[in-house]
Amino acid sequence: MKHWTLDDIAWERFDPGKVDPDLVKVVKAASLVEKNGRDYGRYLQEVFGDDPEFSEAAIRWGEEEVQHGDALGRWAEMADPSFDFPAAFEDFAAKIKLPAGVDASVRGSRVGELVARCVVECGTSSMYSALAGAADEPVLKQICLKIAADELRHYKLFYEHEKRYLEFERVGRLRRFWVALTRATEMEDDELAYAYFAANRRNSGVYNRKTAKREYATKVYGYYKYHHVERAISMVFKAAGLKPHGLVSTCLSKSIYAVLKWRTRSQRKLLAAQAGAA
Repeated sequence: MKHWTLDDIAWERFDPGKVDPDLVKVVKAASLVEKNGRDYGRYLQEVFGDDPEFSEAAIRWGEEEVQHGDALGRWAEMADPSFDFPAAFEDFAAKIKLPAGVDASVRGSRVGELVARCVVECGTSSMYSALAGAADEPVLKQICLKIAADELRHYKLFYEHEKRYLEFERVGRLRRFWVALTRATEMEDDELAYAYFAANRRNSGVYNRKTAKREYATKVYGYYKYHHVERAISMVFKAAGLKPHGLVSTCLSKSIYAVLKWRTRSQRKLLAAQAGAA
């Protein structure tokens, strides 16, 4: 199947009157993370250096991630003409460095690496589905729907290779679940916080990880509905070899959704108090 290109986006339908300023800030940050996909692809090629089948897939995956960044960055520049996508990405790429020259996964095994990639892909697919649902601007909605579909396909790609590696790497469910849990807790790491800063505040302040993380999380989690969380959790459980649609996954989905909504409300109050004090 031919992958979509930037020429497939209906840029002429852009409607500035339907742009949500908070969504713009999230999209700016996402564009930088996605644009960095080529470095992630290189890292995966190093980890799977003797596996030409996966290495080739990793190259294609990385290029598709870069295209995601280009599409989001182009839209963000249309929505906010003051946004300099190349300059913001240069700043971000100089700060955020991925492991280089490695011959083994930081997850302890290749199965673990593939589980971690599954976690990231199901998380991003759910996020872009949430952004598409929240967007009134038609071009952004189209872009987010295309990216969400890509990320779901990427999840399936990594999951299929995980099953292949499980045939000779005996990594148990408990270990896989631990890797998934660990990677999920890293979703709010310095990468996302600095992406938000580099995209939105690099010319107007000093980087504060906690503040940037708080501002990003407050905005993006506000767009999530319960079904976005439920789908992500079921996909994580599947990658870990656990029952994706059972009592445990359902309870966890409800708990995480409740925590996200509570955090969004509390962080908004905190940011408002800080703004008032300033």
